[in-house]
Amino acid sequence: MDKLRAITVFRRVIELGSFKAAAEDMALSKAAISKNINELEDYLKTPLINRTTRKMHITENGQVYYNHVRSILDDLSQADLSIIESSHRLRGTIKISMPMSLGVLQINPAVCEFMRLNPEISVEISMVDQYVDLVQNGLDVAIRGGGELKNSSLKFRKLLELKRVLCASPEYLERADKLVSPDDLYSHNCLVYSLSSSPRHWVFRNAGTVKAIDLAPGTYVVNNGLALKQATQAGLGIILIPELFVKKEIESGELISLLPKWKAESHSLYAVYPYHKEQSQKVRAFIDFLVDYFNR
Repeated sequence: MDKLRAITVFRRVIELGSFKAAAEDMALSKAAISKNINELEDYLKTPLINRTTRKMHITENGQVYYNHVRSILDDLSQADLSIIESSHRLRGTIKISMPMSLGVLQINPAVCEFMRLNPEISVEISMVDQYVDLVQNGLDVAIRGGGELKNSSLKFRKLLELKRVLCASPEYLERADKLVSPDDLYSHNCLVYSLSSSPRHWVFRNAGTVKAIDLAPGTYVVNNGLALKQATQAGLGIILIPELFVKKEIESGELISLLPKWKAESHSLYAVYPYHKEQSQKVRAFIDFLVDYFNR
């Protein structure tokens, strides 16, 4: 006899008032319900339920037994629930790699909110603009910006579309050649973010027309987005950069948005992680949080 099954069946029979209702509730046959009750009565050597062809009623011993097993089963259910809920509580350390400038401006605030909501989570962040090997460095997640990711050894989820804008300072534009088309960029000093997926290949679209510009090396190449913006503010040249880096400067007039009819090819922000990390509850929860955060 499976005693736990038998007492669970007994409880459901008493609470639902019939063998048939208990069978339907527990997805068992009526014969299986009867078998469990009979085995339990044989084990206890006393009848628990008196039944006739038309109705059933609980015996005095059956009522006493019911009161005990109901309490036991409730306690057992509560014990199960406490462990299940505990196992769903996020705890442990998440190791994250993210680009320096984008990390400070956009990603780190999201990480801080996640930690506030999950106080048993610790985070180790490495802010580097270079791509790093996640597995070799023991990382759980990397946040990366760029074009479409195709590395089959990693999984990724898109977090945010990064609209990019072409801009320069008023000082630079005063002394530079006119800029009315992407083709004019060849005569300008274009400053380059060296870690872009296409540092010197800039693509623009305007009402179905596509212009792909392959730039000659400019006078300033750097691997950090904020440094690139600072060089532009200093009047050194033109940059193509995610709008979030320069939104305030464009609104204040410190930088000028260029070629507004031509839309630069956008990049995206991704959460990238090794396949085996998909089994980690804390990593899945963190990435789900980021997706929701940036959707908001």
